[in-house]
Amino acid sequence: MLLILSSFWPGYQFFWFVFFVIMFLIGFWCILMFFGVIIPMWLTSGLREYFGKTKPFDPEDIRRKTLPEQGAEVIYSNPKGRGPFNDHGHH
Repeated sequence: MLLILSSFWPGYQFFWFVFFVIMFLIGFWCILMFFGVIIPMWLTSGLREYFGKTKPFDPEDIRRKTLPEQGAEVIYSNPKGRGPFNDHGHH
């Protein structure tokens, strides 16, 4: 049994090498993004907002506006009746 398993060793070696290279690249990318993007972003916009240099974040600014708030005229904003359904709940 050991002889059969050991015959696959070069394949295992190759797949561990591929796994190591992929994990190395992913780890290197994470380190690069953390020091190249996350920390500079925190040091600029985060601290600028913390010290009051910008206006504080207001979730209302990015809220999806309703049609009347966008300035559109809504004709059927107050419908009357029960719609296309009868009393049994189907067409």
